[in-house]
Amino acid sequence: MLTTLETGVRGGRWHTLIDKIFAMPTLQDAAARVLANEGAAGVDHVTTRAFGQRQDRELDQLAQRLKAGTYRPQDIRRHWIKKLGSKEMRPLGIPTVVDRVVQTAVLSVIEPIFDHEFHERSYGFRHGRGCRHALEQVETLLDQGYAWVVDADLKSYFDTIPHNKLLDLVRGKVSDRRALSLIEQFLHQGVLEELKQWTPEEGTPQGAVISPLLANLYLNELDHTLAKAGFELVRYADDFVILCRTRDDAERALALVQQWTAGRCLTLHPTKTKIVDADTEGFDFLGYTFRGRLRLPRAKSLDKFRSALRAKTKRTRSGNMHFIVASLNQTLRGWFTYFRYSWPTVFVAEDQRLRTRLRTLLRKRRGRRGIAKGADHQRWPNAYFHDLGLYSLTAAHGSFSQSCQGKTINRKAGCGKSASPVWREGRPN
Repeated sequence: MLTTLETGVRGGRWHTLIDKIFAMPTLQDAAARVLANEGAAGVDHVTTRAFGQRQDRELDQLAQRLKAGTYRPQDIRRHWIKKLGSKEMRPLGIPTVVDRVVQTAVLSVIEPIFDHEFHERSYGFRHGRGCRHALEQVETLLDQGYAWVVDADLKSYFDTIPHNKLLDLVRGKVSDRRALSLIEQFLHQGVLEELKQWTPEEGTPQGAVISPLLANLYLNELDHTLAKAGFELVRYADDFVILCRTRDDAERALALVQQWTAGRCLTLHPTKTKIVDADTEGFDFLGYTFRGRLRLPRAKSLDKFRSALRAKTKRTRSGNMHFIVASLNQTLRGWFTYFRYSWPTVFVAEDQRLRTRLRTLLRKRRGRRGIAKGADHQRWPNAYFHDLGLYSLTAAHGSFSQSCQGKTINRKAGCGKSASPVWREGRPN
């Protein structure tokens, strides 16, 4: 298929795709991915485990329905989750396991067609790309003097993409009517929230397997428009920044984005979209705060991390310390994997904070009140927690720094001998 992608197809559009979607190897691979991700049950209450127990029969029936054109997706179960560091809630759509399998099969067939033409500065939900690559590109541009940043925020992006314009973009590459019908059905799936049911007239549901690809497709033109105008864009899904050398350039870039979004029925958030000087004001991107020479975990990200650790280190918590440490290590490893590019003293401070909480817990077990003090540090020194196997963020960062010495991306973030161990602008909030 790669050769065909490179050489093109007749008329630039793909005519026969449905047979590839209902092919048993495609469905089996899709089912394997869905079952591996587990996830909640949809409106039919069928779990991934239950589906897996009768997978062969389910896939046979599904292939027949797709081939005959009788497959219809069920309603999406809407679930609300908290936004990071906010009291606001955002909707999450949960399709049934069967519908997730079909969406994954459709995605595996059409993704190469569209991904082949996505801009190289689009990093979200694409094979071989991720947050790390987007952050590296931002760091590279900052190093090159692109200090004026358009920090853009699309208001309710996933919920406001117009169906007709999105489907026109899909039709630009896909002419298979049955494949197009499946995509259109996914966009028009009913939503069930408690006892309320409705059909959305716009947007692509967050939580649907195919949504990230469609969201990338709708913004692809913006990527190429900005690049053609000479602007440096870095985008991860609907989160993007434009880095410029001067404020005048940043204002021109923002004006271009405003013009483009207005013509595509999208809205820039009036207060969250702004132009900032990265050297003095700083900006947030993908969970990090960039400010001057510092790369720090965003305050909301740090608060969420600390809250998770607090919940596991309450003074009244029971259980032996080995069990508590094992539970903490899961959180610590996951957090470090993403925030390992932060300024090194972040890890020192968080290690100290956590050990203080553990000493306070141990102090409570001895019938003493208050936060751990000097004598408690002698009673339970750092070596005590090391022997328990407590994951050290500082040690992990030291090992990571050694492994990536000499890489430009990490010199400012604490990787390599040139990193300074001092805070230049104080600790993060």
